[in-house]
Amino acid sequence: MSTDPTIKDFESAIAELEKIVKTLEDGDLALEKSLQLFERGVQLSRFCHARLEEAERRVEILNARGEVTEAPAALGLGPDDEGDRSR
Repeated sequence: MSTDPTIKDFESAIAELEKIVKTLEDGDLALEKSLQLFERGVQLSRFCHARLEEAERRVEILNARGEVTEAPAALGLGPDDEGDRSR
């Protein structure tokens, strides 16, 4: 997968994506500009998704090597884990 050279890193991609979403939500743009921003947003979203998948694979490898248990897929508690919330 080739990466877009205009996207520096995950954090800057998220920041730009948030800015694009806000701009599009404001709705004060011409159709063509809205489409350009939407396309850029899709690029950023794909970039971020790919970086997150890479990070997940790295964590799984580290967990396997260190015999650490895997985090839940959604990083949240499932219905069976409700009792474990008490602290």
